[in-house]
This record gives sequence, C-alpha cells and structure tokens, in this order.
Amino acid sequence: MAATKKTKLMSMKSLEQAAECLRTLAHPHRLRMVQMLLQDDYTVGELAEACEISPHMASEHLRKMQHCGFMESKKDAQRRYYQVVEPHLANILGCIEKRFE
Repeated sequence: MAATKKTKLMSMKSLEQAAECLRTLAHPHRLRMVQMLLQDDYTVGELAEACEISPHMASEHLRKMQHCGFMESKKDAQRRYYQVVEPHLANILGCIEKRFE
C-alpha cells in the first residue's frame, strides 16, 4: 500500500498575493533600492542617484514597493527617509545575491 502524501499548500489567494509582490520586486532598480534600504535608511534622491534614475522614477518604484508593504517612509525635518518594514525581504534578497553574484 502506497503512503499517502500530505503536502501543505498555500491558498491560491495567498499565492496570487505572493506573485504580485514578486512581480513588484522583479526590477533591477527596485532590487538595488532594497539592497540599500536593508543596510540603512535613504532619501529618494540618494536612491535615485545610486540607481542612476530621476527622483521621480525612484519615487514611483518606492510607491509600488510601499503598496506591497515592503517599505515605509518617515519624515525627518525637511527630508523623507525610506526604510524596509518587511522582515522577509532580507531572506529573499539573500537568495538572489547568492544565486546571481
């Protein structure tokens, strides 16, 4: 008699949410921003400069990542700083770095 496999599967709704968030991360500028923000908080201008894009484009990338719950921003005097709030991003980025470095 064959053993019955009991595989634990996520719900399709959860998988759809995961796929959407992975699509959001699947951009080189966003991955660079995540790399930076896992190490420290940065402004839009600093992130834009590191990615060699306009501050407007950097803001759009950050907005998309905020929508997925990856980032938050905080205002400090005149500047707004971004920070990673999703604790699993470090693991995801670690996998990417190990595979592609």
